[in-house]
Amino acid sequence: MTLSQDSSGPAQTSPTRVLTKLSWPLAGIAGSALLLGLYARGGSAWPLGFIALVPWMLTLNRVQTLGGALASGLLMSVAFALAVFAWFGAAFGAYVGLGTVPAILILAVLAPLLQPQVLAFALARHWAARRNGLAAGALAGAAAWVGCEWLVPKLLGDTLGHGLLPSPVLRQMADLGGAAGLSVVLLWVNEALASAIARWRLGTRAVLRPAATALVLVVAATGYGTWRLSALQSMQAEPAQSIRIGLIQSNITHYERLREEMGAYAVIRHVLDTHYAMSEYAVREQGAEALLWSETVFPTTFGSPKSADGAELDQEILAFVERIGVPLVFGTYDQDVGGEYNSAAFVEPGRGLLGHYRKAHPFPLTEHVPDWLDGPWLRRWLPWAGNWQAGAGARVLPLRTADGREVDVVPLICLDDVRSALSIEGSRLGAQAILGLSNDAWFTDYPQGARLHLTVAAFRSIETRLPQLRVTTNGLSALIDESGEVMARTEMGQQAVLVGEIPVRPAIETLMVRWGDWVGPAGLCLLLLLALVEAWRLALRRAVAADANPPSDAAFTARVALLTPPWRAVAGLLRLTAGLGLAWLLTGMLLRIGLQVNSLAQLWLFAGGVLAPALAAWAIQRSFAAQARISAGLLVFEQPAQRIEIPVHEIRSLRTWRIALPHSGVDLVLASGRRWRQGVVLADPQRLRQALNQAGSPATWTDRLAERIAEHASIRATAHRRWLDHAVIKFALFPLMPALVAFRLHQYIAFGGTFGEYYTYGLGAWLSGLAIWWGAWAIGLMLLAAGLRIMIEAGSVGLQLAGRTRARAGRHALEWLGRAIFYVGVPIWLVLRIVSG
Repeated sequence: MTLSQDSSGPAQTSPTRVLTKLSWPLAGIAGSALLLGLYARGGSAWPLGFIALVPWMLTLNRVQTLGGALASGLLMSVAFALAVFAWFGAAFGAYVGLGTVPAILILAVLAPLLQPQVLAFALARHWAARRNGLAAGALAGAAAWVGCEWLVPKLLGDTLGHGLLPSPVLRQMADLGGAAGLSVVLLWVNEALASAIARWRLGTRAVLRPAATALVLVVAATGYGTWRLSALQSMQAEPAQSIRIGLIQSNITHYERLREEMGAYAVIRHVLDTHYAMSEYAVREQGAEALLWSETVFPTTFGSPKSADGAELDQEILAFVERIGVPLVFGTYDQDVGGEYNSAAFVEPGRGLLGHYRKAHPFPLTEHVPDWLDGPWLRRWLPWAGNWQAGAGARVLPLRTADGREVDVVPLICLDDVRSALSIEGSRLGAQAILGLSNDAWFTDYPQGARLHLTVAAFRSIETRLPQLRVTTNGLSALIDESGEVMARTEMGQQAVLVGEIPVRPAIETLMVRWGDWVGPAGLCLLLLLALVEAWRLALRRAVAADANPPSDAAFTARVALLTPPWRAVAGLLRLTAGLGLAWLLTGMLLRIGLQVNSLAQLWLFAGGVLAPALAAWAIQRSFAAQARISAGLLVFEQPAQRIEIPVHEIRSLRTWRIALPHSGVDLVLASGRRWRQGVVLADPQRLRQALNQAGSPATWTDRLAERIAEHASIRATAHRRWLDHAVIKFALFPLMPALVAFRLHQYIAFGGTFGEYYTYGLGAWLSGLAIWWGAWAIGLMLLAAGLRIMIEAGSVGLQLAGRTRARAGRHALEWLGRAIFYVGVPIWLVLRIVSG
């Protein structure tokens, strides 16, 4: 199906015409926003997810320009934010004291930044659909949606797929691709239904194909979910040991207000006494064998007290655990030389403090402010902003009962559960369950936020197939099984004890645990692939156009080098030595240490065996460089110390060098039958011959092979780009960028900061370290470029030998593909490596 065109005749500017043109797009956006708002409420509204975006997609199909798609995406992001997250604006306004109306207005203004996936979807979908049809648009749009959500994580981690949690069957697909994978399915079903509606005027056959696509997607998701759910229920029916854990929801909130009313110590006393009493009830009356308190329930550092009162309270908690006889996990703070951390402390009878888990994702601008943004001005505007640091990552700790049963758990604190990386990392470390600690008190008057947080947390259990016990200060605390089912939960504003069991059995490995959060990166890779295909097509079109309009050779000039046979042999041998040195370096890496540069010996081998001979060969060519031109029937070579003139009618033939060392070049065969004493190094021998012929020379190629070699060199020369293919750009300046990123990470890990090595060992050591990283990246990128060059040259020769009439266009496409892999693929690979740990 192609994008529909407006066939209503000549343009009119009447108000009625304008309103008519605007009404349909606005109606589509409003319709989708309304459906999304109902879908986000959960419960039995979950089927709306399969049709919610159809009205907007139908209006997008009519958009003719990229600017129109941009405008539609902007409007839809605002409508989406207001329909689904108006409560967030109201909650934020209440938290900072702005009021509801101003906060919702701010939400609307910031909607494109808060929901950028909507804008990315509209632009990518339009771009791909205009070039390759709506099917490609659907692929690109879904890829942009999930890719953007992965690249720019949202505060609450929300995505379309979370709305399918109420479906026990469909949500099971999350163990394959997470909630993002479900979002892709929803987007594709919406696309198929929108296409079916758009085709209804074309007859039943036109509608059946997209309708069948939607049906197949839903049936496939249902089939997988049914099979997976049945397997989980069979596993849950098998007998297994378990540990009963008591979740203590005290419903004590607004610590700051309580401190003003009661004093800091009295507040801590009140909080602890309440938790002691509720915990004793959980153990004595409900048989709890371990206890879980909520986030920051002990609002000072535990294990490293700041005062005598703090030390006394630490001992009091340890004594309570000894007296009650069960392990306790509770929210508190931890500290070291790097600062303070929001943490979860694990305390066990007879062993005391086992350790802390440090919250990896502190709440931005509330718990944590990045160093680059922090300052007195920000503190004046955001007086509530804390200075807690981010933890290093997931940690698995044991819960042991008095009779020796043990379960390994991965704790998650508040925003830690909105991203899948920590629970996946915990599963890989051997966790058998997830313990969630949160303080959702700011959702007290806006329970939609607490429900969304619980929904997002439940997907961590589906992705990893780990049961989860989640406690919050005042709701919603919950017990979640391996299928994502919320087995029991408390309500907002309720003081409650909730006791649940964790089965002690090995975890089930899932695709999400094995591959990580892969759907978003896969979407970005698909977009990159589509962009490369489009770049390939563009390069083909430009190459064909260049063949149709060749440049004039009437005023021939070229930068060349004039080499005698001995100097050519020396320069060629040096270039060959550099190539062999690079091959030797690669062979050693493959046979011994793998594809990595991690020793000074490799750097010295590179400097002596690759860099030095390459520079020497370049210096020889530079020494004999000349400017070549044809003027007044003469082939003129101008050098600083001499000027050489050869009458063009004396040049009878050209013989290309069979081996392009040090580079491609030709020998001039004169009328006497002898070769001129110097060979000419130049990139495009074919252009020289054409210019000679135009100037009156009878020059021909010495044989068919010489002609084919010249043709190959010409194709390569026309595909060359001065800046992108320059050795200094590729192997000196470009490697510096990833080297700086890797060097900074190394400095933080090894020395605690960007200039840690400088402060410890001085400027020389710091610069030496940077040079080593720079050299390592230069080597790696040179090896990559060598591999790409081999593939490009082989492909180009294959096209030429096959007699392809578009060999030049194919060469252009191969060169641009290589540049994309080099200049775009490497940074993307580095980002993925950093993000994935």
